Amino acid sequence: MNRLKQKYQQEVVKTLMKEFSYSNLHQVSKIEKVVVNIGVSDPQEPRAREKIMPSIVKQFEAITGQHPQVTKARVAISNFKLRAGDPMGVMVTLRGELMWEFLDRLLSIVLPRVKDFRGVSRTAFDGRGNYSLGIEEQISFPEIEFDQIDRIRPLQVNIVTSNKNDKEAFRLLELLGMPFKKEEDKN
Repeated sequence: MNRLKQKYQQEVVKTLMKEFSYSNLHQVSKIEKVVVNIGVSDPQEPRAREKIMPSIVKQFEAITGQHPQVTKARVAISNFKLRAGDPMGVMVTLRGELMWEFLDRLLSIVLPRVKDFRGVSRTAFDGRGNYSLGIEEQISFPEIEFDQIDRIRPLQVNIVTSNKNDKEAFRLLELLGMPFKKEEDKN
């Protein structure tokens, strides 16, 4: 069993039940899925997307441990030199053990490796208990070899929780070890 999942089951659930006065174990918020995606855009050479897609898919497989889905443009936009069906990026939805392994690596290895890291934003919740996190460089993941990439690309991590408000989701992620920025004094 993953250590982050074990921490959730043994410590976080008890703490959340006590803090929010839950009467039932099923009321406790949990992480349902993690969606990771990366957009690929090269305005100078729009046909280059098709050439670099296999390497991006390979990098994503290394990062997430799961084969990603290639996202394609739905409509053509001539100003962006974009045709319907052109590859736009890759995405993967993680659930179960792969999700817990990815979150464990994200919290314990990747975020501390980000340069000038002072914590993640406290305000990146969507009002429904879901959290969005942008990582500026895919090379923060130890699975990516710097020599094997064509250029540094940002990626987006969305953490979807089962609760419907931000306060409980914030507390859940805080107890799991998400390094939020310190609150600044307003003096």
